[in-house]
Amino acid sequence: MAVRAVRGAVQLDRDEPEHMHEQVSALLTAILERNALDPDDLISVWFTATPDLHSDFPAAAARKLGITDVPLICAQELDIQGAMPRVVRILAHIETPLSKSDVAHVYLGAAGSLRKDIAQ
Repeated sequence: MAVRAVRGAVQLDRDEPEHMHEQVSALLTAILERNALDPDDLISVWFTATPDLHSDFPAAAARKLGITDVPLICAQELDIQGAMPRVVRILAHIETPLSKSDVAHVYLGAAGSLRKDIAQ
């Protein structure tokens, strides 16, 4: 089993707690499914949010999914002029037999334009 990192992002339509939980849950679930992972395969997860998101912690969505024994942390993205607004990003460290090139990075909806080079 190797330790790998998997990335993902989603753009929210609005800054509301339930909408954030829904979108972040969808992103985290897609990351798990596309990489054939169980929550037990997660080592830790970093969530970042653009400065215009402040209604809740993105990590709360993971807790609602039942991911309760994995270290989670939230941080704020840099406030870069012209950057895509209302974006939550994930960087998850995982245990997996997948090679680096086989890890599926997940960018949902409009966030797919952020990393066309690795989005799957």
